[in-house]
Amino acid sequence: MRAIWKGAVSFGLVNVPVRLYSATENHDVQFRQVHREDGGRIKYQRVCSIDGEQVSYDDIAKGFETDDGQMVVLTDEDLSELPISNSKEIAVDKFVPSSQIDPMLLDKSYFLEPDKGSAKPYVLLRDALQSTDRVALVTVSIRTRSTVALLRVRDEVIVLQTMLWPDEIRSADFGVLDDAADIEPKSAESAMASMLVDSLSGDYDPDDYSDDYEQAVKEVVRAKLEGNEVKAVPEQEDEGGEVLDLLAALQQSVNRAKKSRGEPVEEEPQAKSESKSESKGSESTAKKSTAQKSTAKKSTAKKSAAKKSAAKKSAAAKKSTAKKTTKNPAKKAG
Repeated sequence: MRAIWKGAVSFGLVNVPVRLYSATENHDVQFRQVHREDGGRIKYQRVCSIDGEQVSYDDIAKGFETDDGQMVVLTDEDLSELPISNSKEIAVDKFVPSSQIDPMLLDKSYFLEPDKGSAKPYVLLRDALQSTDRVALVTVSIRTRSTVALLRVRDEVIVLQTMLWPDEIRSADFGVLDDAADIEPKSAESAMASMLVDSLSGDYDPDDYSDDYEQAVKEVVRAKLEGNEVKAVPEQEDEGGEVLDLLAALQQSVNRAKKSRGEPVEEEPQAKSESKSESKGSESTAKKSTAQKSTAKKSTAKKSAAKKSAAKKSAAAKKSTAKKTTKNPAKKAG
């Protein structure tokens, strides 16, 4: 668990540094509103009920509606004057019998963990509450609001439970019960009701109860997952406009202003870049063409030189053969 608040319990001259943890969690099944066709989540916009315009967060203020329907708008300056407490102290006011606390007054529950080095005073306070069967009435500030709470012991841990204000408990004013005040059940009916209570008497076991609705919903979801009946939620598209090069955007703005005044317009950076690219491309093509022609000339020269060399060799060979033929008849005659 993660501590949501740090402070200290103080009673008399004793100070117990503690950490506060949420003791409960809500496991209610949470559904989202989606588009039936594709499973896309439904979004809501902040729209003013008077002018119908969408309102940004910066223009939203806090309003207090009176019983007769008037709306009082409160500014940050107005709220800054309210009594806000940032105290980190859980101040014990008095210890009262636990039987005097109506469970209807109890609101949220938190665990108190002793800080390092404060285990001994923590145990001292815990044992005192258990041995006297009393609870400690305290005042504490959670999220800048001061409220009344009580400290009691549960499973060897001190629990802080915030309390509702008395005027937050509604009155059960039912006329039907007032009319039934004179009704007196018969003795046989009372005896039978007592027998029914005895027959259904027992001890509370949390494992005897379960959230059937939550389990049933999870079974339906599991079945759909196994059957591949799932809507793939598409990624949200970027709603921003097209991102342009800053220099190009500035040049376009300048050109539009010049056109409106009838002045000559400079070439935009992108166009210049394209023109340079085309120029470089043509230069490169020309160089390639020249290189190809040069290569062709060299190849032709090489071929011509090879032919001349072959012709010289052939002529030399013929001369050599003629000399040999002239010498041979002289030898035969001798």
